[in-house]
Amino acid sequence: MALDRFGRRIHYLRISLTDHCNLRCLYCMPEDMTFRPNADLMQDDEILLLTRLFANLGFDKIRLTGGEPTARAHVVELVRGITHTPGVRSVSMTTNGVLLSRLAKPFAEAGLQRVNISIDTLNPAKFRRLTRWGDMEDVWDGILAAEEAGLTPVKLNAVVVKSYNEEDVLDLARLTLEHPWQVRFIEMMPFAGATELQTKQMVSAAQIQARVEAAFGALEAANSGKLDGEARIFHIPGAQGDIGFISSVSAPFCATCTRARLTADGMLRMCLLREHEIDLLKPLRAGATRDDLRTMILDAVWNKPWGHGLVEGVIATNRVMSQIGG
Repeated sequence: MALDRFGRRIHYLRISLTDHCNLRCLYCMPEDMTFRPNADLMQDDEILLLTRLFANLGFDKIRLTGGEPTARAHVVELVRGITHTPGVRSVSMTTNGVLLSRLAKPFAEAGLQRVNISIDTLNPAKFRRLTRWGDMEDVWDGILAAEEAGLTPVKLNAVVVKSYNEEDVLDLARLTLEHPWQVRFIEMMPFAGATELQTKQMVSAAQIQARVEAAFGALEAANSGKLDGEARIFHIPGAQGDIGFISSVSAPFCATCTRARLTADGMLRMCLLREHEIDLLKPLRAGATRDDLRTMILDAVWNKPWGHGLVEGVIATNRVMSQIGG
């Protein structure tokens, strides 16, 4: 069991499969983003070796992220290897959904259990504006394919950006009336690259909830009032699905954080919004033993910070979001 110095059991690993992405969302990266060469990223065998090592330390929940994880070559076989790692009980993926219409069924057959799909608006023109390159219909097809393949419950992630898609939260919330989906509204977090936009155009979870309740009435608390991962869960009375609010900036949930992140280039990051990282890939390639790596991981876990420093004005600027993995 991997415990930090505050007594939290750290058992949830988010593995970024690649920093590459087939979209260029304006709050995530510049349009002319340069990605790392594939040789600098973890190779399949290295990801599987580190997954086994983390599983042996009690990490039983895995989320695959990016960049865009579906953009990685041989991703279905890699998913199969991760889902069949002894000790791993839960494997899910966060994806932009662009390629999911053809990958959902192979992913399910490989053992993937659930997907979170990013969709910030149902308006095709706004979707193109936010993603710069994207076609909203591709994502919608991916959502339906994921549901048909049994990658459920389907969760839809929407980052709300002031002056871009504030009013679109109502259309997204309305989806829960007829679909057993969870629509999750996420506060925009500040990182390198688009820091000014991220800080000046953030819409708080409370503001989003107020907008939803003005249209649909008071929301009812769901999940017995407990967090579902990072989200506080509610539903519109009579709705099939749920609505979640992720308030990483305005009302952080650091006290219950059980996460670690492994970036695509093999850096272990114990807090999304802190810059400190531990390089696991370089020692691995230099011949470090499993005991060496185990010690490095346990030391990193023990020193996991209590929380982020946004209140004090501390913003992690050593990487853009796509280089960390959500």
